Amino acid sequence: MHIEISLQDGVPIYRQIVSQVKYLIASGQLEAGKELPPIRTLAEQLLITPNTVVKAYDELQAEGLVHKRRGAGTYVAESKSPLARREQRNILTRRADALLAEARQLNFTFDEVLDLLKKRQAALNKAISQERNHVGKCG
Repeated sequence: MHIEISLQDGVPIYRQIVSQVKYLIASGQLEAGKELPPIRTLAEQLLITPNTVVKAYDELQAEGLVHKRRGAGTYVAESKSPLARREQRNILTRRADALLAEARQLNFTFDEVLDLLKKRQAALNKAISQERNHVGKCG
């Protein structure tokens, strides 16, 4: 798990940890059941106090994204949290905003962008289908 903190942006360090762990869970980079780094290890890695990591982990637990096993560490929750889905939606929203802004700068209409997305989806579906057929023949 890779987390970076910034002392310049004014966001409390524990909030930065919470935000980045949420992103890692929502994006699938941290899967259900995966153990988070021990408190002391993450604190040493980020050069912060263990209390800051405890605060971040406590908030993640309160939101249902992780659970603690007494004496055994902190793990990504098994059940899908509505918060994780909301965070996934936030990620897509930011990407959609960036795509639409860039399309506007390049003088593409919304309908042209929508048409492009439909074509890319069809191409992706075709590639996935071909890959499945190839794996089925090889396996």
